[in-house]
Amino acid sequence: MSTLIYLYNALLLLSLVFLFPYFVYKSITTGKYRRNLAARLGKVHFPSLPAGKRVWIHAVSVGEVTAAAAIGRVMKEMVPDIQLILSTTTETGQEMARRIGTEAKAIVFFPLDFPFVVSRVLEVVRPDVMVLTETELWPNFLYTCQRHKIPVILVNGRISERSFRRYRATKWFWRSFVKVIAAAGMISDQDAKKIEELGVSGEKIHVYGNAKYDALATRVDPSLVRETRTLLNLAPEEPVFVAGSTHEGEEEIILSVYGKLLADFPRLVLILTPRHIERRAGLEELCRRHGFSEFITYREIMGGRKRTRERIIIVDVIGELFKLYGVATVVFCGGSLVPKGGQNVLEAAAWGKAPFFGPYMSDFLPEKELLVSKRGGIQVSGVDALYQGLLHFLKDDHVRDLWGQRARNIIVENRGAAKRYAELIVSILKKENA
Repeated sequence: MSTLIYLYNALLLLSLVFLFPYFVYKSITTGKYRRNLAARLGKVHFPSLPAGKRVWIHAVSVGEVTAAAAIGRVMKEMVPDIQLILSTTTETGQEMARRIGTEAKAIVFFPLDFPFVVSRVLEVVRPDVMVLTETELWPNFLYTCQRHKIPVILVNGRISERSFRRYRATKWFWRSFVKVIAAAGMISDQDAKKIEELGVSGEKIHVYGNAKYDALATRVDPSLVRETRTLLNLAPEEPVFVAGSTHEGEEEIILSVYGKLLADFPRLVLILTPRHIERRAGLEELCRRHGFSEFITYREIMGGRKRTRERIIIVDVIGELFKLYGVATVVFCGGSLVPKGGQNVLEAAAWGKAPFFGPYMSDFLPEKELLVSKRGGIQVSGVDALYQGLLHFLKDDHVRDLWGQRARNIIVENRGAAKRYAELIVSILKKENA
């Protein structure tokens, strides 16, 4: 492995030379990397923790934090004196971690994968076990964990088709690093086969399901619906169309479909929630081009401006989408009408809303297949199919409620994975102490 790590670091240094101007440009124009750069370079503000085994759980962003928080809650019930540390890569993940990661004694940024940075952070945090959600593999981090004799566990493991193609093309490289993994808890049989092909031995692999079901089921709260409807000044007779996590190219379709729906439902409110909130200005211009001059942003509403005649709300605040699904009459989940791999369809389902989504769902295949097979979600091929489906749901309350109840049942029936992952982590801890 040492030869491979030298090769990796040489390539890392070379790529940094070419990518540095890009990072500087993005930092200046968007502030994207400037805000957390010091933390990701190892400047960790880490509190003094009480005695107890330390479990560091890494969750890249919002979706992974949801699963990590559920697993963490169960672990604390099993081992009350366990000390949980939660890390994320993104700032949106940090905000979500602070909001729902209440069991964590410390919340930090995951270090950039430079050897001196990784070593410094591991020496500060000093975890007894390192837990990676989904499949977040970084060579220097894995190598340094091995040197420090820190067991690495994968939980809620999944490998998208896009990621798997990259991993498989370089599996000669990854085989040595994944051998560090002490246990791999995967979401599905397909994910288990993929991780085994990359080099994790079969006896270390377990299929435990998706912990996000547990997390989402517990986050649904009717009071959130009441608060959100009040905040948005939604009248009881106003139906709501939530388009969640949309990408460039999808908003054109959404606005076109919305315009057609207004012919039958003139009071229909559109809540447009882009995946990247920095695209707000472009979405405002897009609304104008489609003839919608009256719109309001979520930030303006939170700042005290009251929505009155505006029929379109552009969400330019992170971390609000989950509760917005709660006020929806109909839902579309983005990243799926354009080839982006889809977005999380489970959040809408948790509220009893059967989501519509497009054909590009490669990053969420198990969830998509489950929703479609149980008739709790609707896959559409394009503009016309989306319009017809939404129109049918808006016109027929009984059909909409039936599909929504099936979606909710899927979430409830698939709970239990968080406990299985927690038991896996605790078993590794006990094995290390034996």
